[in-house]
Amino acid sequence: MHFPRLLPLITALALVVAVAAFAARAGAQPTSPLARGITAKPVDNTLPKELEGIGIEDRPGAELPRDVLMRDQDGREVRLGDYLTPGKPVVVVLAYYQCPMLCSMVLNGVLNAMKETAWTAGKEYRMLVVSFDPRDTVELARQKRETYVSAYGRDVGDRAFDFVVGDEANVRRLADAVGFGYRWDEATEQYAHAAGAFVVTPEGKLSRTLYGVAFPESTLRLALVEAGQGTIGTTLDRVILFCFHYDPKEGGYVVATWRLMRAGGAVTVLLLGGLLLRFWRRERSGIREAS
Repeated sequence: MHFPRLLPLITALALVVAVAAFAARAGAQPTSPLARGITAKPVDNTLPKELEGIGIEDRPGAELPRDVLMRDQDGREVRLGDYLTPGKPVVVVLAYYQCPMLCSMVLNGVLNAMKETAWTAGKEYRMLVVSFDPRDTVELARQKRETYVSAYGRDVGDRAFDFVVGDEANVRRLADAVGFGYRWDEATEQYAHAAGAFVVTPEGKLSRTLYGVAFPESTLRLALVEAGQGTIGTTLDRVILFCFHYDPKEGGYVVATWRLMRAGGAVTVLLLGGLLLRFWRRERSGIREAS
């Protein structure tokens, strides 16, 4: 038995577990002013009137209405369910095509992440942009699609990277399902809305909400792996996903210390169990030889 050779490995694993436990305890320490014994002023959490009803409410697992009726950039009547196919998660962005700034920032952020990942829209996943402005036309959708597909620079097939329009009632059902709030502002004659993208499973359930206007390639890739539930990505991608979880506050995937602790503890137990079993067998063999 080569116990001395295995001792450094066991020590290293134990150190990993200890570090993970320390990180978990450190992350659990209260950081608020009241917890530190500092008197804090009461915080007014009331939203300004201008911001009411335009946030994004995280609703993981929400069922999307498959029968939402829309028209694509070619004028064809489509339903949301037409974009849900086995093995292909869907990235959904709610935007409007005459938006002066924010919608373009979100679309550009998603496009940049799409260009950086090796996966291609239409092959491993689908990309769907839905206008929530009933004034948007099929022609505007076609122009937007031409612009972004050209910038994407890859061949995309049918219903791989679509821009669609719909009436208020249908689009509102989709927006409510994913928790996307928006409203018309008479003063500016524009829509007030939040910024984000939604990653949907092939079965039509909301898997992950990505907030903001910038989306690192790693965030989009892991969100697609998570939504694909084993149908997309490599074994390494799934191992990485196990070690990370999405944190809305950070706007990305962060180390899941409790998973590392559990995995490290399991590996340590297995190694120690294996060593004890070998030691026990060696002892029994020695006893038999002696007798």
